[in-house]
Amino acid sequence: MAKAAGKPVSLKWTRAEEFTWAVFRPAAVIDAEATLDAEGKLTSWFFINVNSGGSAVQTPYRAGRTRAETVNSNPPLRHGSYRTLAATANNFAREGFMDELAAAAGVDPLEFRLAHLENGRLRDVLVEAARRFNWPDRVKQKSPTRGVGLACGTEKGSYVAACVEVELDWDQKKIIPRHVCEVFECGAIINPDNLRAQVEGAIIMGLGPVLTEEMRFENGRMLNARFSDYQTPRLRDVPQLEIHLLNRTDLASAGGGETPIIAVAPAIGNAIFHATGVRPRDLPMTFPEKKGS
Repeated sequence: MAKAAGKPVSLKWTRAEEFTWAVFRPAAVIDAEATLDAEGKLTSWFFINVNSGGSAVQTPYRAGRTRAETVNSNPPLRHGSYRTLAATANNFAREGFMDELAAAAGVDPLEFRLAHLENGRLRDVLVEAARRFNWPDRVKQKSPTRGVGLACGTEKGSYVAACVEVELDWDQKKIIPRHVCEVFECGAIINPDNLRAQVEGAIIMGLGPVLTEEMRFENGRMLNARFSDYQTPRLRDVPQLEIHLLNRTDLASAGGGETPIIAVAPAIGNAIFHATGVRPRDLPMTFPEKKGS
C-alpha cells in the first residue's frame, strides 16, 4: 500500500481484529505409547506430534526401541511460532507420560526419570531442583487439595527442571500454583540479572496456557477477542518463585530466553495427578471432576 501510494501508510487494527486475524499459536495432537519390562524399565517408545512441530520431539530418556516423528497438517487458521516453538507441547506430553509410566511401574517420578537419564546436564538440573524443593519429603504429603509435581527438559542447548506445589480449591473449582522451584542451566552465565528475569518471565508466561489462555469459537466467530475475556496471568496469579541458575563456566553460553517455559505445564499437570489421581491431558487444564485417587 505504501509503494502504491508513494507515502507512508498507517494501518491500525482494533484489539478484536488483532485477535481474530493475527497469527495463532499452533494447536497440536500428540500420541505417545511405551512399554515397560518386569523391572519397570522402558523398552520401547513411540511419540508423534501432529501439527505443532518437531522441537524437542526426541526423548532425552533411554527408552529402548524409539520412534519420534512429526506430521504436518493444513490448519484452518494461520499459526506461527511460540516460545520454544513446539517444545512446550512436546515436553508437556512427554513429561506427563513419564509420570504416568512411573505410576504404572510403581516408582517415584524422580527415581523413574533418573533411572532412564544419561544426559549429565539434564540430570544435574533435575537433581538440584528436587533437592532445593525437598522433593523426597514433600511428595509424601499428598492430599486432595495439595499436590506436587516435577518435570524436566532440554531445548536449544539449555536445560531446565521444575518442581511445583499446586493447591486445588474444590469450592471455586480453581487450580492455584503456590510454589515453583526451577533450576536452569545454559552454559556460562554472562548477565545473571537478565537471565533471572528471562526465567521469571518464562515461568509466568507458562502459567497462561495451563490455567486460562485459549481461543473460543462458535459458529465461525471468536467469542473472547479481548483481554477482559482472554485471560493472561496477572500478578495475583504468580506463585512463589524460587529460581536457581547453574553457572557452567566450562561450557559455551546458550540462549536463556525460551527453554525455562517448557517445564511449567507438565510439572503442574503432574502435581494435579499427584493430588487427585486425575491426569490432565489438555491445555488449558480443566478442574478435575473427582477427588482422591
